[in-house]
Amino acid sequence: MLNISKDNIDDQLADKQLYSLKTLRTPNLGIYLARVLVVLTVITLVSMFLPWQQNIRGQGRVTALNPANRPQTVESAIPGRIVEWFVFEGDFVSAGDTILHLAEVKDKFFDPNLLQRLSEQIAAKESSLIAKQLKRDAYKNQIKALQESLVAKLNQANNKVAQSILKVQSDSITFEAEKISFSNSQNIFDRNKLRFESGNITLTKFQELETKFNTSKAKVLERENKYLQSQGDLAIARTDLSGIQADYAEKISKATSDLQATLSEINDTEGSIAKIKNEYSNVEVRQDQYYLIAPQSGYLVKALKEGLGETIKEGEAVVTIMPDNPDLAVEMYIRAMDVPLISRERSVRIQFDGWPALQFSGWPSVSVGTFGGVVQVIDRVNNGNGMFRILVKPDPTDDPWPDQLRLGSGIKGWVMLENVYVWYEIWRQLNGFPPSLYEEPGQSTTKSEYNNSSKSDKK
Repeated sequence: MLNISKDNIDDQLADKQLYSLKTLRTPNLGIYLARVLVVLTVITLVSMFLPWQQNIRGQGRVTALNPANRPQTVESAIPGRIVEWFVFEGDFVSAGDTILHLAEVKDKFFDPNLLQRLSEQIAAKESSLIAKQLKRDAYKNQIKALQESLVAKLNQANNKVAQSILKVQSDSITFEAEKISFSNSQNIFDRNKLRFESGNITLTKFQELETKFNTSKAKVLERENKYLQSQGDLAIARTDLSGIQADYAEKISKATSDLQATLSEINDTEGSIAKIKNEYSNVEVRQDQYYLIAPQSGYLVKALKEGLGETIKEGEAVVTIMPDNPDLAVEMYIRAMDVPLISRERSVRIQFDGWPALQFSGWPSVSVGTFGGVVQVIDRVNNGNGMFRILVKPDPTDDPWPDQLRLGSGIKGWVMLENVYVWYEIWRQLNGFPPSLYEEPGQSTTKSEYNNSSKSDKK
C-alpha cells in the first residue's frame, strides 16, 4: 500500500473483475475537469490584471456638423396653387434651379397687368406732385414779393411820417412866430387906440394900424390851421403805417397758410407715391415667388405636396432637400453623470448601423468594423430627457468613414477615457461608480503621458 517495494502487483490484478477496487480509482473525466478549472482560474486571475480602457457609451445618429448641410425643407413664401413640377424625388438640383411653378390664389393679385396699373398710378401721382411743387414755389415767390413790397411800403410810410413830423415842427415854429407877431401888433394897436382916442394920431393912421392888426390876427388863425392840419397829416401817416403792416401781415399770413397746406399736400402725395412704389415692389417680388427655387445644391428626397392644383399655404413646407456632400458628423446622447468626464478632442469609437463590426469597448485596438472620431461640440443644456448631446467629427488620423453613410442612420458610440485594470473596472461597474478621471476635462495630457513625465523627472 505504501509502494515501498519495487515489486508491483497491479499488473497481476484484474481490475475489471474487482468492482470495489475499480470504484476507488479517480475518474479520468474528473482529472480532466480539474485541470480545465485550474487553467481557467489561472487565466481569469491573469486577465484581472490586464489593462482595460474605460469608456462612456451612447447612441445617436449620423448628422452634419454644419447646420446648413443638414436636411432642410423648402417653404413657399406666398400661398399658391401648384401648376407644374420641374423635378422629381431623387433628382439632384443645383442652387437656383426651379422646383415647381405656383399660380396666384388671392383675388387682389389676379390682374395680369397689375404692375402696369401700379406704374400708371405712380406716374399720375408724380405728375400731381410736380404740380404741387410748382404751386409751392409760387407761394414762396409770392411771400418773398410781399415781404419785399412790405419793406418798400414801410420805408415809404416811414419817410412820409418823418416828413409829417418835420412839417408839424415847421408849422409849430411858424405858428409861434405869428403868435408873437400878433401879440406885438395887438400891443401897437392898443397903444395907438389910446392915442387915437386922445386925438394924438389921425383916423387914417389908426385905421391903417387896425388893418395891420386884423391882418396879423388872420395870419395867426391861418398858421394855427396849418399847424393843426400838419398834426392831422402826421396822425394819418402813422395810421397808414400801421395799416400797411397789418395789411401785409394778413397777406403774408394767408400766403404762408396756403404754402403750408401745399406742403402738406406734397407730403401726402409723396407718402402715397412711396406706398404705391412699395406695393409695386411687393408685387414684383411676389411674382418672382411664383417659381420655387432650390436654395442650395442637393437631392430632392421628399415632396410634401404632390398633386397638381393642390393649394399651398404661406410658409408651408413643400419639399425636403438633402445637401450634397455634407460634412458628416455624429450626434450622440450621453447621461448627465458622464458629461463632466468628456472634453473636446476626446477619442470616440463609432459603430454604424448596417456596417458589420465587432467591438471590444475595453480593447479598441482589437475591434473590427468601428471608426474613429473626436468630440467637437458638447451641449450646455439637456434634451429634456436628462441626456446631453455631443457632436463627433471624423478623426483625421483614423480610417475615413464609409461613403455609404446616410444622414439619420443610427450609431453606437464609445467615448474613450483612461486605462485601468480589468478587476477595477468590474468592481466599479458592480458598485455603480463613474469612470476614473486623472485630469480635468480639456487638458491634453493623458495618464500615460503623466506617468512618463514623472519617470523622466525622477531620472
